[in-house]
Amino acid sequence: MSETPPENTDFDAMTRDIAEVPAVEVIVTVAVNLMSAAAVKLGLTEEGDKYKDLDEARKLVTALAGLLDASATEISSFHAAPLRDGLKSLQLAFREASIVPDEPGQGPGEKYTGPVYG
Repeated sequence: MSETPPENTDFDAMTRDIAEVPAVEVIVTVAVNLMSAAAVKLGLTEEGDKYKDLDEARKLVTALAGLLDASATEISSFHAAPLRDGLKSLQLAFREASIVPDEPGQGPGEKYTGPVYG
């Protein structure tokens, strides 16, 4: 049985709302969400290893790296610099969490960022 949206859902209003959000804000919001999800999957939250899943973390970190690589010229360094720092921290945390660490340049997202070293 398929769910139907509530009758009060106003898709035109939602479209207008998203139309008012600058692209940079959308990109940064998506990047922060990817970073947060990756941190959870890396076991870096208060719950620790409860949600740790390195396969999922790899996907999220790679997606974040791809987004930042593709949008680097579209967002200012004011926004890009802290996101890149966060990405590097996640890449290093992934390497540290791995039982058999990837070779430099082979870790998650490193095809976009280049090799990451501590």
